Amino acid sequence: MHIIENGNVAAAIGVRLCRANVIAAYPITPQTPLTEKLSEYVEAGEMKAEYIPVESEHSAMAVCIAASSAGARAFTATSANGLLYMHEQIQWAAGARLPIVMCLVNRAVGAPWNIWNDQQDSISQRDTGWIQMYCADHQQIIDSVIKAFRLAEKVSIPVMVCYDGYILSHTYMPFDVPEERQVDEYLPPFQPEYALRPEDPANLNTVTLPDVRKDVHGEMAHGYMEIRYLLQEDMRKALNVAAEVEKSFAEIFGRGGNPYLEDYRCDDADFVAVGLGSLTYQLRVSVDTLRKEGIKAGVLGLRYYRPFPDEAIFNALKGKKKVIVFEKALSYGYEGALASDVKSALYEYLAATGNLPVVQNFITGIGGREIRTEDLTKYFRAATQSRVSKEPFWIGLKL
Repeated sequence: MHIIENGNVAAAIGVRLCRANVIAAYPITPQTPLTEKLSEYVEAGEMKAEYIPVESEHSAMAVCIAASSAGARAFTATSANGLLYMHEQIQWAAGARLPIVMCLVNRAVGAPWNIWNDQQDSISQRDTGWIQMYCADHQQIIDSVIKAFRLAEKVSIPVMVCYDGYILSHTYMPFDVPEERQVDEYLPPFQPEYALRPEDPANLNTVTLPDVRKDVHGEMAHGYMEIRYLLQEDMRKALNVAAEVEKSFAEIFGRGGNPYLEDYRCDDADFVAVGLGSLTYQLRVSVDTLRKEGIKAGVLGLRYYRPFPDEAIFNALKGKKKVIVFEKALSYGYEGALASDVKSALYEYLAATGNLPVVQNFITGIGGREIRTEDLTKYFRAATQSRVSKEPFWIGLKL
């Protein structure tokens, strides 16, 4: 079915089709319409789920942790400072290896208060042990939600589906809604390896000593370090699982592609812009303009940011003259986090060939500052001609 709706509705439909059992919700702009729509589905009997309104985002994630620990398919959503309020429980969900899915509708964080879009919220949580997926349009939102549940349940790692506040959450676009039978075929009922049950009481995630020790059964059990090592190993392996998830999705739904990257006119490009989310689609206009000027430009959008698809980035960007990273977030005291990760991925190419593409970093759209396509084109063009700045260059800054 082909419909026109906003991005939050696209996400809500995806959650409904995935038959989530428990939804924990606390309102924060701009994600609120997503959980409101889910409450409507539950109230109307269109979705068999427990909808639990809570008093804070911290509690919302606590509810999801409890539900997932009991074997339920759990979902929540948040934005900005709500995500930061969840931070303790976000770490817990990952350490407990719970396959929770959360939509993160990207918004600037305070102080000062700002309700407009950038991506500082999700980037600030990149080291919490969650998989992070980024969407560039409404079709990717609904499809990513469905893929996220399958991926999370295969690797027992929670997943954030990130999309830009207002730019995607509140705008209307056409997208295809899968049939329920297709989603049921793709995503079978959640069958956890272990779940808490009244008839089989247990303690989960009690204090873990630094070294290995015997468990209650007298068998040697992992210490804290081993548990964290295994999370890291499984995060890296999740890239391979993501490829399987994408392949299965394409077979059932008839659409899909590269699971990690979405490229536009990159094959013969000398200069490639790299970014996350809807910004990469806006950059396609700049690419077309520069192509008309005889500049071989392309744009590469990342679908996964954690785990970082370093090998795919390496292969996509090797041999290019310059890489220009546009991002709506930064790691204070250095540069954009994505720029640093791209440089790291390209380091192996430098070691192998001694010829590393120059990486230029642009910061744009912070706190909802207007991102003018003509400005993106202007600085993209300038970066192809010379290094604009060694430090990250802030587009649209007015001091």
